[in-house]
Amino acid sequence: MENAAKKLESNVTDCALVFEGGGYRAGYTAAMANVLLANGIYFDYVCGVSAGASNTVDYLSRDQKRTRDAFASTDWVSGHVGLPSIAHGTGYFDADAIYEGAVVNGTFPFDWETFRANPAGFGLQAFDRDTGRTVRFGRDDATELMGLIDFVRASSTLPGMMRPKPIDGHVLYDGGLGQGAGIGVCMAEAAGYEKFVFLATREKGYRKTEPAPAEVAVIKRAAADYPYLRQALLTRWERYNAELDRVEGLAAEGRCLIIYPDHMPVSSTTVSPAKLEASYQMGWQQAVRDLPRVREFVFGDRDAGPHGPNGWDGYITIG
Repeated sequence: MENAAKKLESNVTDCALVFEGGGYRAGYTAAMANVLLANGIYFDYVCGVSAGASNTVDYLSRDQKRTRDAFASTDWVSGHVGLPSIAHGTGYFDADAIYEGAVVNGTFPFDWETFRANPAGFGLQAFDRDTGRTVRFGRDDATELMGLIDFVRASSTLPGMMRPKPIDGHVLYDGGLGQGAGIGVCMAEAAGYEKFVFLATREKGYRKTEPAPAEVAVIKRAAADYPYLRQALLTRWERYNAELDRVEGLAAEGRCLIIYPDHMPVSSTTVSPAKLEASYQMGWQQAVRDLPRVREFVFGDRDAGPHGPNGWDGYITIG
């Protein structure tokens, strides 16, 4: 962990780092976060939606072990996801255990002191079930650790998959239901940035498809009492596609570097530790290959900017 007494600085100040969500697909982009950290590349504004919210706060805490472990799942995490969690009545993901529980019991400790000492701004996003509002949380709101963890949880709370934890009386769900439909570039734009590195968790060319009639029926029945939630779920596919088209337009203009995974080997709900570890390692290897592209985009040259320690070969993983 960083020494919080040491003055922390950012060295990328005119470009935002944006993490896409996607459940356990975000383990792939957690590897890119760690390659950046291993090389001392620190963005001054970072944002993310859903699982990208976890990558955002972990990157800003500069804790490479937590960044990896949050998605390269251990046996402990597997016990709180999927059938074991469903059997205990806590949904597909046992959010109580995975978020605040894992911090409190020390399974995934969070370096709050380094996070607070980091001067970088950040943005996280959730969706208010009862008003349809997009709700955002930033540096000025991060006054204590568990409040931050609660908002990361809210940003990731998939309807029907996780139990929501109300914040200030508001029931908040996955930020991908709000503005941008899961692509957080709009958050960085709202913060005043015009240049972006977007770490995607879907392969290039991916587009969402319109929900099938059976899925529409399930959504309408499950969200019958919540019209804003129902509408957000039914329209997310087309809003996501439109926003991705827009961001790809920014890339064509030279304002956004999109890093697509070469191949995404897991789904959002993959719980196999072996598969998640393999996904992380694939993401690490791609991140090392793509790092010169990132350097050129943010520093102006493929070899510019800070580098890892002498002898760093790019393929040393975090234990």
